[in-house]
Amino acid sequence: MRLLFVSHSFPPSDALLSNMGGMQRVAMELHSVLERRDDVEMRTLALRSSWKWVHVKAVPFLASLAVRLGREAAAHQADAILFSSMTSALPLLIAGPALKNRGIRLAAIVHGLDVTDPNPIYQKAVRRLCGMLDAVMPVSHATGEQLVARGLPRERVHVVPNAVDLDRFEGVLASRLEPAKLEIAGAPTLPDDAFLLVTVGRQVRRKGFAWFIENVMPKLPERVVFWLAGDGPERENIEAAIERAGLQRRVRCLGKISEAELVELYRRGQLFVMPNIVVPGDMEGFGIVMLEAGACGLPTLAADLEGIRDVIDEGINGWFAPTEDADAFARRVRALADDPEGLRVASERTAEYVTSTFPWDSTAERYLTVLRGL
Repeated sequence: MRLLFVSHSFPPSDALLSNMGGMQRVAMELHSVLERRDDVEMRTLALRSSWKWVHVKAVPFLASLAVRLGREAAAHQADAILFSSMTSALPLLIAGPALKNRGIRLAAIVHGLDVTDPNPIYQKAVRRLCGMLDAVMPVSHATGEQLVARGLPRERVHVVPNAVDLDRFEGVLASRLEPAKLEIAGAPTLPDDAFLLVTVGRQVRRKGFAWFIENVMPKLPERVVFWLAGDGPERENIEAAIERAGLQRRVRCLGKISEAELVELYRRGQLFVMPNIVVPGDMEGFGIVMLEAGACGLPTLAADLEGIRDVIDEGINGWFAPTEDADAFARRVRALADDPEGLRVASERTAEYVTSTFPWDSTAERYLTVLRGL
């Protein structure tokens, strides 16, 4: 297959963590797997930028793609073009008809916010793209339903869940009971009896971090500690929630951390939490951090909504609680904190499930199966 891979969201080669959210990681890791395959001849058009500058650089990059797509596709004699997100596919509004007339198949991966962003002009563009793309591969069933609601024929929807790079976390499960391997910047020393809840992600309102701190943490025993890694526009509200609840001793915002610190955080944690709340126009498309944590033997307690449902198999790699049900979240945390043997078994079961269900090789094959079918 001669494939042209297009993305506006690659991080800089020398500073990967400057722009590495879930969407960016999926694009990078899928691209890497496809490059290694003997049955794919691939060319790439990608913007590399830090998060700070991507919104500035993306506009001229996407505008130039309207011309470059046709030229690159002709030179490469491409069979198909795969866009890493609906946003990356925007140049098809101009270039799409000519590409389709040449018989080139057009496909896109879709994550969540790249479909639901409420900007009315963007929504009009999404609806036009839904009528143009030959196949769309949402990362969850919830995202797929959002596409159908915007006019995409259901037969063009092919749900392909995200995957996790297992090499990043090799050996972590076996070392979970060992002492701390390195210090995490900003993390305090834990008491011997501490039960550590962790979460990782861009700090936006839909993640529910401030809600969890104010409504769930006060219901938990003093030995339950909560560490948050990541940054974002909700950081100030999260810090304020910590102060209002008087939880400065038990809750810590770590900010951005290194890859090595991230692995250490997953290794030390006992439960990953994903306490999302409903925010109109800003859905959780999947939550790849739950796969990362799971590969390290860290089960997840998550809100039962949106794309999270495609990640958690209840009782296998985690548990659900109704969104914004503080008592349900607190009951589950207390039960797990009081049952170390049950949690140990759950840790092993989680790692086995995630590593067998979400490896990149089989996920890449699912993408290629859809593309070949076109």
